[in-house]
Formats: sequence, C-alpha cells, structure tokens
Amino acid sequence: MTARTSFRGSFTALVTPFSNGALDEKAFRSLVDWQIAEGTDGLVPVGTTGESPTLSHEEHGRVVEWCVAQAKGRVPVIAGAGSNSTAEAIAFTRHAQDCGADAVLVVTPYYNKPTQEGLYQHFKAINDAASIPVIIYNIPARSVIDMSVDTMKRLFELDNIAGVKDATANVVRVSQQRAAMGEGFNAALFLETSPAPVKYALSVLGKCADTVRLPMVRLAEKTKAAVREAMVHAGLIN
Repeated sequence: MTARTSFRGSFTALVTPFSNGALDEKAFRSLVDWQIAEGTDGLVPVGTTGESPTLSHEEHGRVVEWCVAQAKGRVPVIAGAGSNSTAEAIAFTRHAQDCGADAVLVVTPYYNKPTQEGLYQHFKAINDAASIPVIIYNIPARSVIDMSVDTMKRLFELDNIAGVKDATANVVRVSQQRAAMGEGFNAALFLETSPAPVKYALSVLGKCADTVRLPMVRLAEKTKAAVREAMVHAGLIN
C-alpha cells in the first residue's frame, strides 16, 4: 500500500525553545497553538530550524510527541527524522509513526558523503522499515552531497517515498531580486545561521527565549538591529 500524501500549502519549520538549557515545553506548545491560529497548513518539528543536531534522542522524541499531541489533528505534522546513521533515522521514523505523526522529513546523510547508491540504500532501508510517508530533504549546503534526479526518481518508485523538500536553490537571491523590483521582501532571517535569527524574532514577539545551543550562538547586535528593522517593515512590531 502506497503512502502518498495530499499535503498542500505552507508548513512551518518550528524552533525548539529552551529555558536554562533545557527544553521549554510550555513555550513549544504555545508556539504550536500560535502557528495554527495564524493559519499554517502544517508543522515540522525537529528539523534544521528545530536544532535537531544538538537534541538528545530522548529530547527529539519528546518534541515530536508534544507537537502531535498539541496539534490534535488540526494540521498535519511532518516530524524531522534524519540522521547520518541509517539505523538512527529508522528509529526516529518508527517513533514518529508510533506517536501519530503524519509523515517524516529525512535529510540526506551529512558528513559521511555517501555515493548515489548509498543514498538510495539509506532511504530504501527507511522506506522498508516503516509505513509512514517519507519526505526526502535535499540540502547540499548543509549535508555536502546532492541527491541526483535519477536517484530521486528511483526512490519515488518505492511505496513510502512521498515527496521532496528541495533546498538547492538560492532563496536569498530570489528575495534580493524581488526587493530590487520594488516589492518589499524580508531577507534578514538569513543574515546569520538559522535558527538564531528566527529565535531572536520570536523573542521580540514574546513567544520564546532567543537561547540556542552551542555551537550555535545568539545574534550579534548588528544583526539584531537588522532583524528588528525587518520586523517593523513587515508590520510585526512598531
């Protein structure tokens, strides 16, 4: 049985709030409710924006559980489940399936630099180990390797491979072009590595602290000023 999806619209990549170095469950659950109230079509916990590399496996699982429980079926949840270890990615995928997530987002294995055949076997193993839809996350800027169109085509023939999140394009360049043509478009959240800028913006709105885990650090003062200026431009603050 195939596990294709009918997802449509914009899915928010959620930050993972911290308080005194620990997960901030209250702030996270409030973010889920706020995003749904603001009209998001779906939620993506523990992805890049959720600082998944610095979460323990236990923390990773708890964030997914909180997201599914708080969403209460109001919008789909695509849980981050990627790892450069195939066994770990399978464990994350099975956990997401067991706690009721609607799909998983699995990044191409970083650091290892697998071949195209290695990429295929990695995702095929995940496909074979669970029945939840799998979204391939292809982001060469972070994972080094780039999945080829041929490999993606092979994978899409498998039952549970349901789509791709393509992060190969230069989004900032598009933003700059739109701004140059006279339509205001905010690129300030790309001035430093994500999610530090978006966490700072959320802290300005009173949604969570701007705390990030090392090796990520809080924004420089110059960047904070740029983010605030962009928020004023967007009408989020005065």
